[in-house]
Amino acid sequence: MELFFGGKIITGASSAEGALVVDNGRIIKVSTEENAAETLAAEYPEAVKTDLKGLCIMAGGIDAHVHFREPGATGKADMETESRAALLGGITSVMDMPNTKPATTSIQAVKDKIALAQGRMWTNYAFHIGATNDNADEIAESAGMSMPGLGAIKVFLGSSTGNMLVDNQEALDRIFSIKTRPVLIHSEDENIIKKNLLEAKEKYGDNVPFEEHPNIRSRKACIMSSIRALEKAMDCGTHLHLLHVTTAEEVHMIRAAKIQKAKITGETSLNYMTFCDEDYAVLKGKVKCNPAVKTAADRQLLRDAFHDGIIDTIGSDHAPHLLSEKDAPYLNCPSGVPSVQQSLSGVITVALDEKTPLEKVASAMSERAADIFGIKDRGYLKEGYIADMVVFDPEKEFTVGKPAYKCGWTPYEGRTFKGWIKDVYLAGRKVVADGVLVEEKPSGQPLLLEPLRDA
Repeated sequence: MELFFGGKIITGASSAEGALVVDNGRIIKVSTEENAAETLAAEYPEAVKTDLKGLCIMAGGIDAHVHFREPGATGKADMETESRAALLGGITSVMDMPNTKPATTSIQAVKDKIALAQGRMWTNYAFHIGATNDNADEIAESAGMSMPGLGAIKVFLGSSTGNMLVDNQEALDRIFSIKTRPVLIHSEDENIIKKNLLEAKEKYGDNVPFEEHPNIRSRKACIMSSIRALEKAMDCGTHLHLLHVTTAEEVHMIRAAKIQKAKITGETSLNYMTFCDEDYAVLKGKVKCNPAVKTAADRQLLRDAFHDGIIDTIGSDHAPHLLSEKDAPYLNCPSGVPSVQQSLSGVITVALDEKTPLEKVASAMSERAADIFGIKDRGYLKEGYIADMVVFDPEKEFTVGKPAYKCGWTPYEGRTFKGWIKDVYLAGRKVVADGVLVEEKPSGQPLLLEPLRDA
C-alpha cells in the first residue's frame, strides 16, 4: 500500500493538490480536500508514503494510434522495443494499427498479435482490426466480442494501405452500422492524391522536393474524404473517430458534428501541433507523414481545438522507419514519424506554451481515449481503477535526446520540452524511476474494451 501526497492531482475535471492511496494495483482512495494527506495517512497508517511536492500525477497515457511494425517489419521496430520507449515517455497503454505484414484483418490475426505480445509488451495493449471490402461480416461479428486485446475497427476510406481500402458500398454500410465499437477513419482521397502526385512528377521528374508533400497529399484530399465519412457516420449513427486531423476545415466539421450531438470524435498528433510546412525544407523526410503536415495556421487551429476540447484525443501515430530510408529522395522515402516516447511531454509543452490547462492533457492523453474506446478500469485517477499513473515535473525543461526506439531517431531530438517524465506506475508498481526503466521484464496486460452504448 502506498500513499501519494504533496503534488497536484491532474484529471480532466480538476487540477488540485491532494493525496491518493494505491493498494494491490488499484486506486482505493483519492482526495483533494484540505489536509487530505494527513487524513489519509491516519486512515491508512500502514501505507508507504511518497512525497510528490512540486510534481504532478495523472493517469498514464493511452495512445490508441501506434504502428509497432510487428509482424513484418521488425528490422525497424518491434513490440518490445517500442513499448519500452512508450513506457519511458509516460504511455502505459497502446493500441496498435492493423497495417502490418500480414495485415490484421481477421480475428485470427488479432489473436496471433496478442500471442506475440504476451510477455514482451512493457505497456498494456490492444490491436485494432482492419476493414476490407471482403471482411465486413467478420468485422461486424467481432465488434460484439469481449476479448482482451481486441481493439477497434480501422477503415482506410479513400486511401489504400495494402488491401485495406474500403470502397464497396455494401461493405461500408455494414461496417458503419456497427454500434458497439468505434470506427476509426484514415481520411484521404486516393484519387486526388494520385492526380497531385502525377502533376508533381511531370513538373519535377524524379526530384520531387519534400516541400511538395502537403500539395500532393493535399488538404482537399483530407477534406473531401472526411466530408464523406462524417456524412455517412451521421446518417448511420456510427461512433466515428476521425484520426490524425490536420486541417482547420476538419476541425470545423468536427465542431459542427458535436453541436448536432453526433457520435463524432477527433484525434490529432503532436506532429501536427509541432511541425508545419515550413519544416520540410530542413527536416525533409523526417517529417514526411500521412496525412501531411500542413500550414502554420492549421497548426495553431489544432492547438486551439485541443485547448477547446474539440480535439478529443492525441495519438502519436508512432510510425518508425530506418533513418537510411528517411534520408532517401522524396519518391523513395516512406511516410511516418517515430514519436510515442515524446508525445506526452510534447503535449504538456504545447499546453504550457498555449496556456492550456493541464486538465486538457489528462483528458486528451488518457480519459477521453478510455471513454471513446470503452477501456475497462483504466485511464482515470478514480477509486477502483487500476493504478496506471505517471508523475511528471511540469516546470523542468529538458532537451530531447536519443530515443529508445529500435530505429534510433526522432525529429524531436534536440528540441526543448517541459513536462519531464519522472516516474511511471503500471498497476501500482513503479516501472520507471527518475526517467530510468527499473522493471526487470515486461508486464503489460491486454486491454479489455467494453461494448459502447448506443447513446
